[in-house]
Amino acid sequence: MSDHPYATDSSLVFLAFLTALYLGAAFYQQANLQRGWNLWRIVAWLAGSATLALALLPHDLPFPGGDFRKHMLQHLLLGMLAPLGLVMAAPVTLALRTVPTGWGRLITRVLRSKAFRIWANPITALVLDMGGMAALYFTPLYMAIMMHPGLLYFVHFHFVAAGCLYTWVIAGPDPAPHRASVPQRLIILGVAVVLHSILAQMLYAGIHVTVPAPADQIRRAAELMYYGGDITEMLLAFTLVSTWRPVRSNRAGILDKALEQEAFRHAKKINCRHGMPSFPTLQDLNIFSTDR
Repeated sequence: MSDHPYATDSSLVFLAFLTALYLGAAFYQQANLQRGWNLWRIVAWLAGSATLALALLPHDLPFPGGDFRKHMLQHLLLGMLAPLGLVMAAPVTLALRTVPTGWGRLITRVLRSKAFRIWANPITALVLDMGGMAALYFTPLYMAIMMHPGLLYFVHFHFVAAGCLYTWVIAGPDPAPHRASVPQRLIILGVAVVLHSILAQMLYAGIHVTVPAPADQIRRAAELMYYGGDITEMLLAFTLVSTWRPVRSNRAGILDKALEQEAFRHAKKINCRHGMPSFPTLQDLNIFSTDR
């Protein structure tokens, strides 16, 4: 992917603007409200924005100019690693806490809209994320970018936006009224891992590849895509599972409540019999030893 200084400069300015807004809102929450704002969210945003800035400065990446491995590393940073930090920073939640009530209601209506429900579908996010990658490497799109550098605006935006959408749908901490269940999202994540591996293997084998680069560079880039993608997907899976709080069934909740009521009645009888206000022991309350 060829470099385009105007696209890079404007993207960095916009990123700096978003970072200033985020930090300003976060510090406002820390200073003016009792709830404050989680410091780790701030760290996540700074890490994500720094990763994104590094990806937008290809001259600072380790591979020489024109090396296809540099493009692949840039792709991993833009579309996979940077979105993980940005989404985990919970910017929508921060905005809802900071903006005036009218703007907050507008954001809520958008999140609850039918149109946004389509975008929030895991399958839609998966198609946009993997589809963009497949289009870049297995269609004439890469050659078009080489001939028309202005397309970098669109390609960079798509990688970042699709990556953020996919990360948010799978494991984002922000509110999502129509979000799929955790098991469903784990299935989609598993499908994404398989598809990403298939694309990397096709790239390594040179099957329908339209990238004008030496075969050795393409193979090394495919290896970077394969292993780098696996690491990022594992981080995403860990984030999803670590924040999962399974909802107990209504039947289990009713049973627990009934057991608690029975235990309370049993305790009251024991206290009255012994004339003691103390709570009974587990030996007295043998109800706790029964199987639920």
